[in-house]
Amino acid sequence: MSRIPGKMKKRIWIREGDVVLIKPWDFQSDEKADVIWRYTRTEANWLERRGYLKL
Repeated sequence: MSRIPGKMKKRIWIREGDVVLIKPWDFQSDEKADVIWRYTRTEANWLERRGYLKL
């Protein structure tokens, strides 16, 4: 389970199929995390072609 920080929540919508970067919480690292960044499907495909991401 992750939460979207308020600064990001007001600007970015996360949809099904998006790739997200998350940062686990220090004190509940196995349960909860914060969303750091969102990549759309097009951006994720670009990252995969460049070798930065393996889907």
